[in-house]
Amino acid sequence: MAEEGTLATERLILRPPVAEDLPWLLEQMNTEAVMRHLAGVRTVAEVEEGLAADIAAFHNGGHRRWTVWLRDGAARVGRVGLFHVRSPAAPPALQGQREIGWTFAQGHWGRGYATETAKRALGYAFGELGLSRIYSQTSTSNAASTRMMHRLGFTFRPELGYDDPDYPPQDNPTTVWSLDAPDA
Repeated sequence: MAEEGTLATERLILRPPVAEDLPWLLEQMNTEAVMRHLAGVRTVAEVEEGLAADIAAFHNGGHRRWTVWLRDGAARVGRVGLFHVRSPAAPPALQGQREIGWTFAQGHWGRGYATETAKRALGYAFGELGLSRIYSQTSTSNAASTRMMHRLGFTFRPELGYDDPDYPPQDNPTTVWSLDAPDA
């Protein structure tokens, strides 16, 4: 029986985060390449605090950030999550809105895993959570995420873009995209 909160796709399992994810996060996810468009590599303490917050939030009704595994359970490959926009720099109309984000270990790029997991997380957002719209954010410098937003059917929302002081100049402005529920 699957753990509560677990989702599945044809090739992948999205599992709730656990403390045992920490070594993998530090080794595979907290790298220059993976964190390039996410304000850079974090300290060990920041990664530990982030994982603890993800675990707590997942189990008490907050945001959900799943750890993505290959379906055979052989390896973790990335993370996908549904969050609330929290950046103080975001425009008021965006503050607190639900957003989706994804990050994958470099060794698993280019295999369609991000698209597959994002589609499943969006299905959860629009189905189980009953959301009518979800946002996603990136920057023009992150061409791969921008292409994926296009593939997923997101609409560019230039009126919601903003400069985020937590990110370097090359990753500003933050570009904002939205996707409405299929039956909205």
